[in-house]
Amino acid sequence: MKKIIGLIALLLILVSAASTNTLKTDYMHTIEGTWELESFYNYDGQQVIDTVPTTDGYRQVKMYYNGKIMWSRYVPVDKVGRFGYGTYHITEDRLVETLEYGDNEMIQAMDTMRIFTFELLLSDDKFSQISLDEEGNRTFSENYKRID
Repeated sequence: MKKIIGLIALLLILVSAASTNTLKTDYMHTIEGTWELESFYNYDGQQVIDTVPTTDGYRQVKMYYNGKIMWSRYVPVDKVGRFGYGTYHITEDRLVETLEYGDNEMIQAMDTMRIFTFELLLSDDKFSQISLDEEGNRTFSENYKRID
């Protein structure tokens, strides 16, 4: 009988210790997946003042997997496609993309800027990457929907 009581006491201590050591982790949506651009917003600092949908035939897709990003863009009136590849990381409210290579225009642009930091609004099936000016005011965003 003493062994059973001792065993029960030991189990209670172990269960109690396990429950106090459980780490609480906050859920954060993931950007991993494939996304398609659906619209643009123009801002007056904080508020959206204009929504511009993509035009017929225009298509831009971004893929985020294992810390890598690849994007491509097709514009019907432009005979040269656009693409870029690099790394990314997110925080609760920021998306940082560092481009490693891309099409000719992207490589030329990378001479002046390789790291792009955006304000990030992210849910399970949509995200917006918002460009900010030097004072932290919103200027422009690309708005994506999850396609995979």
